[in-house]
Amino acid sequence: MDGIMETEVLIIGCGIAGGTAALQLALAGIPVTVVTRAHDPKESNTVYAQGGIIYKGDGDTPELLAEDLIRAGAEFCNPQAVKILAEEGPGLVEKILIGHLGIPFDRRDDDEFSFVKEGGHSVSRILHFKDYTGSAIQKGLINALKDHPNVNLLTNHTAVDLITPSHHSLDRLAVYEPRSCSGAYLFNQETESTILCLAKKTILATGGLGNIFLRTSNPSWACGDGLAMADRAGARTINCEFIQFHPTTFHYRNAPHFLISESVRGAGARLISNSGEPFMKKYSPDWGDLAVRDVVSRSIDEEMMVHDLQCVYLDLRSYMSAEEIKGKFPTIYQNCLEWEVDITQEPIPVVPAAHYSCGGVWVDMRGETAISHLYAVGEVACTGLHGANRLASSSLLEGLVWGVRSAGHIRETLHKRRMPNKNAYPPWEEPGTEMPDPALISQDMISIKSVMWNYVGLVRTTSRLERALRELRNLEFEIENFYRASRLTDNLIRLRNSVRTAKIVATSAWINKKSKGCHYRV
Repeated sequence: MDGIMETEVLIIGCGIAGGTAALQLALAGIPVTVVTRAHDPKESNTVYAQGGIIYKGDGDTPELLAEDLIRAGAEFCNPQAVKILAEEGPGLVEKILIGHLGIPFDRRDDDEFSFVKEGGHSVSRILHFKDYTGSAIQKGLINALKDHPNVNLLTNHTAVDLITPSHHSLDRLAVYEPRSCSGAYLFNQETESTILCLAKKTILATGGLGNIFLRTSNPSWACGDGLAMADRAGARTINCEFIQFHPTTFHYRNAPHFLISESVRGAGARLISNSGEPFMKKYSPDWGDLAVRDVVSRSIDEEMMVHDLQCVYLDLRSYMSAEEIKGKFPTIYQNCLEWEVDITQEPIPVVPAAHYSCGGVWVDMRGETAISHLYAVGEVACTGLHGANRLASSSLLEGLVWGVRSAGHIRETLHKRRMPNKNAYPPWEEPGTEMPDPALISQDMISIKSVMWNYVGLVRTTSRLERALRELRNLEFEIENFYRASRLTDNLIRLRNSVRTAKIVATSAWINKKSKGCHYRV
């Protein structure tokens, strides 16, 4: 398999967006190769989505959902994307997740679906499976992909760079052609060799970028790989300043900042200070604890600064019995208990953390980027759906909708595209010969995370952003030199992509001088 491989469609990433696209293409008889850097293909941003996915509640309408999306997005949402999601989304949940994959969403005693109301939603419309909805969806999706003969699933493979004729073709006259994508170079972690993977169409579905920040709800590998690769290839990126910070992630010494789902507040939990007093009504009289995420996050940040606190607390025990808590939130209960915090007996220590990128690689309503034959779906992409701030539980639905839409466009156009000529592209050449020092990689990652958290975090100022850009430019220069002197490793690829992604986000934040949604300038 090492050396050169060809595939009709290459999909980088296998969360709900990439997995849905792969399944739709496979069902249409099109062979696809799905690549993930993880050992277990279930490992993705999707699997960490606790809360749920938007469906349709009692009295709900596409118009009502559209209003909620636009209000949460600070009226900066792409109207076309909003209309598509509101009209097509619930039907695709029913057809694919419920009908085809049989995801066992929670039901009431009368066997009707159990809906939750989350922050920013005007009605109860969120479908869930306990507190690990994303995990249930991802499990069903990966099982379907593994069982399908048209799917080649490659684990432990890291995308290094997208292949474009203007950058990589042996024919230097290709630089005059319009930008297009011919696949990607893939690093095999087990053999430590790199594959030239050629494809008629390529889909980026690489997920988020939270790990360029010191505190994040994202898994450790989520550092903006797709955004960085697309940027190096010449794709258009937009709205990258809009980083949503989730208000409530677990805060305990040496513990990971895992997510405390918004559905916990939807079930009645209240944010309290160290004195035990609820405080959200001070900051959002109308919505209180169910205000949109950027408001809640900044409210917590201000409460912590005013009272010199390391964290605030989320009180669920005063509003639900111990048995209800264990039944509705078993994962959160067990995760907290591992750190000796019993949420049936005491409040949960929480802080905001980087959670979701509302911007990303610009795509049209079919998921195609500004580079021909290259698509982006899910969090790495920017359809404009989320505007300046994402509405709770809309991310899984966006991945589902544009996974379907990108697959549909590829089905219609694949016959017009020839397989790229393998003789036109060189095999991969190692940039260097030395094994990279893990201590240097670790220190550089700490530097990136600290710069982003302190200077490009919840509250941004001109002086902070200018300092961030100076430090990130210097870091990128050093890391590129380090990269070109070293043999490839997964961590080195991640480091290179992290600093590029951090610079993209910081630059976007510096350019946008006006506060809007989750981009807050002082």
